[in-house]
Amino acid sequence: MRGERGVILVEVLAAVAIIGLAGLALTELTTAGLRATTDARVREREIADADRLLIAYTLLNRPQLDQRLGDRTIGPYVVNIQRPERGLYRIAVGDLTTVVYRSDSANAP
Repeated sequence: MRGERGVILVEVLAAVAIIGLAGLALTELTTAGLRATTDARVREREIADADRLLIAYTLLNRPQLDQRLGDRTIGPYVVNIQRPERGLYRIAVGDLTTVVYRSDSANAP
């Protein structure tokens, strides 16, 4: 009977250790999931802000775009405007890029 008590105690200790390790792993997974969710929300907000800034720049007319050629820092974003061809403007805000066409105002009807 005394030998059985020792075996049962070892089994209980092993079960508690296994449950403890499983709980620790579950806690780590939950923490990693919450961290990933937070990072995704921050990145989504940054992309939305950059998109709004890009849209605002696409609404500028040709003289306004010409004044802003090159790199400009606006808050945490770097806006780059290039004119690869006459009337064609490449606007980049972070990872977002678009190309817009603005006709020559002197030749416009």
